[in-house]
Amino acid sequence: MRFHITYSTLLLAIASIVPAAAMEAYVAPTNVALARVTQTPPRMLIAPSPTVAAPPVTDVVDTAPLIQIAVLLDTSNSMDGLINQARSQLWAIVNSLSRTARAGRQPVLQVALYEYGKASIAAEEKHLRQVLPFTTDLDSISQQLFALTTKGGSEYCGEVIRAATRGLTWSMNANDLKVMIIAGNEAFTQGAADYRASCVEAVASRGIVINTIFCGNRQEGANSGWLDGATLGNGTFAAIDQSRSVVVPSAPQDAELARLGIAINETYVPYGQAGNDGALQQKAQDTNSLGISTSNLASRACTKGSVVYCNSRWDLVDAVENKSLVLANMPLTHLPENLRALTSEQRAAYLAGKLAERKTIQARIGQLAIEREQFLTAQIKQAGAPALDEAIIAAIRAQAAKLGFAVK
Repeated sequence: MRFHITYSTLLLAIASIVPAAAMEAYVAPTNVALARVTQTPPRMLIAPSPTVAAPPVTDVVDTAPLIQIAVLLDTSNSMDGLINQARSQLWAIVNSLSRTARAGRQPVLQVALYEYGKASIAAEEKHLRQVLPFTTDLDSISQQLFALTTKGGSEYCGEVIRAATRGLTWSMNANDLKVMIIAGNEAFTQGAADYRASCVEAVASRGIVINTIFCGNRQEGANSGWLDGATLGNGTFAAIDQSRSVVVPSAPQDAELARLGIAINETYVPYGQAGNDGALQQKAQDTNSLGISTSNLASRACTKGSVVYCNSRWDLVDAVENKSLVLANMPLTHLPENLRALTSEQRAAYLAGKLAERKTIQARIGQLAIEREQFLTAQIKQAGAPALDEAIIAAIRAQAAKLGFAVK
């Protein structure tokens, strides 16, 4: 699926769907503060390793909780529907996790992406590849989902589970949530790597929970190993209709949320070599979301208003707020041109103003997001068979609850 919507068209579209009264309605009381998650705090991690052995899982104290999700998608010929569901439901999945907390602390969310079963990936590479390692950069995840293509191949579930277990940097904190989600429509038993050994290794050496999603008839999935994989992985087995067209019901809050999701971009201050690319990426994923629907853009706006959407790598406001850099120590050449001629005090005041503006917009987004969720929950119950996001959200929320995470 390809969308040909320019960013200028996106802005015009947003303006056309928002009543004039709503254009002025988003300003909320400025005393509503939204905490921003800092960089991933120092913690014990299990580095990627080609071997099965790994250090024992241990408790780590005094660190922000971490949620790690590795998504393993079948990209063989028959999986276009699955990929489209993943694209359209990314923000709903992220939003469901952004509202979790443990002991009053909000978690850092990291997502990784693998594809498997594609014929264009060499056989010696088991027809699989790591698309992205664990990252907090949600725009990059969105970009890569829209870049995925399908081509018939052999789907080796055991191989990709083993690759993700050994190829990603998993937390060693026993209280962190470490989840693997694998989705596909062929037998779970294919390939030289025994899926049973791969699942047991993931659980024993990394403390990973494996959720399996079969795209097709539930009984067929159960009979072809998908249920067994989830059982061995201490996870949940689900079956979805991957050919189902995912249509998120429109909500009364969508128009204003969509506009706010664009307006908040103006509070970002690109810096350094990554700044321009980051800002362009942000706009590109807005465009991709609108290409699906206004409701999807509203869902993305909810993410942009939450603590999990943090761009310290390229945005000076986030970087200073999260103390990932010291503004006074930055070379002038790394600053945007409009800040170079200012004094250090003027720069600090400029960024403080952008932060205040962002928090005001975020506060309004947060209010609308709660109202929207309440409306959609009632609507989605009438949709029938679960889609990808519903299957994932239900599984992860239950698994997070076992580790003390509560949904706010």
